[in-house]
Amino acid sequence: MSYRNEAEIKHALGIESWRNLSKAKMIRFAMMMPDMDAELALKVIEQFPVFAEFAMGVVGAMKKMHKNTLLANKQSQDRFHQSCEDMRETLKTELSKDGLSFDEKKFFIEQIQATLKMEYQKDTENKQFLDGALKKVLVSVAFVGALGVAFVGGKVVAESKDSPEDKDSLEA
Repeated sequence: MSYRNEAEIKHALGIESWRNLSKAKMIRFAMMMPDMDAELALKVIEQFPVFAEFAMGVVGAMKKMHKNTLLANKQSQDRFHQSCEDMRETLKTELSKDGLSFDEKKFFIEQIQATLKMEYQKDTENKQFLDGALKKVLVSVAFVGALGVAFVGGKVVAESKDSPEDKDSLEA
């Protein structure tokens, strides 16, 4: 979704005023920034009294959120792989029993292969998930940083245009 004005952004964040922007909503705002026109994002950012603190807070919170996501993902992956290993052990136990027919042995071997295939697919999905999660974090952090530089640079340029020193040098 592309945001066209401040009202749409406030509505998406569920706030009436920028003063209602909590830390959690700041993170959400930062993640929405790639869907905003740079001028609109700068216009919104100008309303924050201390953008540098906001940016550092967002980066820190996103880092923590990403770390928690990775930890939860690792725990989920570990449980899945352990379940597959447990299933293979059970299948191996059944396969080692005496008196099994060729078809029964074939069935257990196929089931073992199926668990290996499931693990391979899960591993591939996990790598895609991790890649996507990292890209989102990097894009959001880069965007916040770039806007910070643009915001600070814009303020410096605006302040330098308004300073009396510039007016004196222009008149000379």
